[in-house]
Amino acid sequence: MTTDANETTCQDPHANDAAPYGGGDPYADYRTATALPFTDLVDLADRRLGAGVIAANDEFFAERENLLIREPAVFDPERFGHKGKIMDGWETRRRRGADADHTFPAAEDHDWAIVRLGAPGIIRGVVVDTAHFRGNYPQRVSLQATAFEGAPSPERLLADDVEWEELVPPSPVRGHAANAFETDGDRRHTHVRLRQHPDGGIARLRVHGEVVPDPAWLAALGTVDLISILNGGTYEDASDRFYSSPAQIILPGTSRRMDDGWENRRRRVRDTNDWVRFRLPAQGAVRAVEIDTACLKGNAAGWIGLHGRDGDTGEWSEIIPRTRLQPDTPHRFVLDTEAVVTHVRLDTFPDGGVARMRLHGSLTEKGAAELARRYRESGA
Repeated sequence: MTTDANETTCQDPHANDAAPYGGGDPYADYRTATALPFTDLVDLADRRLGAGVIAANDEFFAERENLLIREPAVFDPERFGHKGKIMDGWETRRRRGADADHTFPAAEDHDWAIVRLGAPGIIRGVVVDTAHFRGNYPQRVSLQATAFEGAPSPERLLADDVEWEELVPPSPVRGHAANAFETDGDRRHTHVRLRQHPDGGIARLRVHGEVVPDPAWLAALGTVDLISILNGGTYEDASDRFYSSPAQIILPGTSRRMDDGWENRRRRVRDTNDWVRFRLPAQGAVRAVEIDTACLKGNAAGWIGLHGRDGDTGEWSEIIPRTRLQPDTPHRFVLDTEAVVTHVRLDTFPDGGVARMRLHGSLTEKGAAELARRYRESGA
């Protein structure tokens, strides 16, 4: 038996393989990641925020765009095409060595894909999902990130003068599993480069972090949605996350399906209600509010109330009193007096769903100064 010089001999290179698909539920033996705090943060690589996979060196078997699909990867054991098995993910061809005496790829060989984040932000952790890639996943993965103003082309990002910071060093991954990696640092990034060593397939990529918006852009716009994820709004906590994430309430755009907003379970304890709390990017003056129940027809919140506070320990004050909602309907509220707040709490009575919430206003002078400081400190 001959052994290539790059082959690992001190450990089993197939230790992280999943068993071949044997029929039935393809997710029955899927390995999930240990719950980590960063997975509650916004996915900066969400296409609903404007993210995209703008380049890859190879996508022979499956297209790079599949990495950012929101739904879990699907598996059809009977689906084949002219190039082989069709997988729901990004899959590259098998790399080969330089010649017959070196049949394995070199240690530094890898494939890569560049993702433009939907919003610039500080990356706190990533999930590299290899669902259904049981024996054809990469041996290791790594992640690099950079910050670049404007809308650079792939060629510009690949230029020698662009500095890429390594957030996840080359690390082993498991097949047919959610592989989670926490990251350190407080720098703001706009693009990431996912690398797989030496080749293989990855189903999905999630890049969790905190949005850091450009204060100059918000100032130029004037009135903005102060709670939008794109503008730095952040979901903090909620009474219930049973059916869908409350963070979806502050996504851009209109909800397209019932699960594209926040829906809680049916509340059975009388004299209680559900609630969700958000933090603005900095202190802001709210002048108008929108509450949308799009696609929620038999399960919209019956009534809502909105409260705000200024500071982490400020007293809660009423912004919108308890108000009846209609299903599948946008509701608009013009405030008699602007509400100066850093946090808001949306209450639903007794339970039910809300698709979107908008807080229209502008940063205060104090808030603008605070955001400008954060923006400077998170730069290169």
